[in-house]
Amino acid sequence: MPVRLGAFERPSRLTKDEETASDTYAKFVAEPFEIGYGHTIGNSMRRVLLSSLEGAAITAIKVDGAQHEFATVEDVVEDMAEVILNLKKVKFVVHETRDPQTLLISMNKEGKVTAGDIELNHNVTLMNPEQHICTIDKKKKFLMELTVQIGRGFLTGDDNKTPNQPIGVIATDSIFSPVTRVRYDV
Repeated sequence: MPVRLGAFERPSRLTKDEETASDTYAKFVAEPFEIGYGHTIGNSMRRVLLSSLEGAAITAIKVDGAQHEFATVEDVVEDMAEVILNLKKVKFVVHETRDPQTLLISMNKEGKVTAGDIELNHNVTLMNPEQHICTIDKKKKFLMELTVQIGRGFLTGDDNKTPNQPIGVIATDSIFSPVTRVRYDV
């Protein structure tokens, strides 16, 4: 016959460390837990935060002068593969809609192109405007069209391809999770 030890210990306190909190970091403390459950719940929370929260990411791009992801664009220092890797680091928040959002980068100067150069609409907020995208080494017209969508987890470029996708539209890998790093201590 099993021995009953009493009520199951459930956390009664959840606090946020306000001293260390910022726009990109937060520390939470939940306590007390039943003996042996700290790692179980900590690891479960970590997995949920990294894989199951919705976020927004670029799913496709179109660049004047690039037909595919292995192309090079005249007067752009980086090749398209490197540009796509840089675009994967750009973080967005999409408000009040689940529809795909089309954004533009339109420049006619030489120098660095950053996420802050993206022309946003009223439904989209940019979280890291300093993110480098590419470098233009000669004054010329540069036009890039970005498609931003809401999703969960990670999708490959093949998953983001649409039927009858026009030539020149490049489906990209998308990391939708707004959380990039989680750590827990017991």
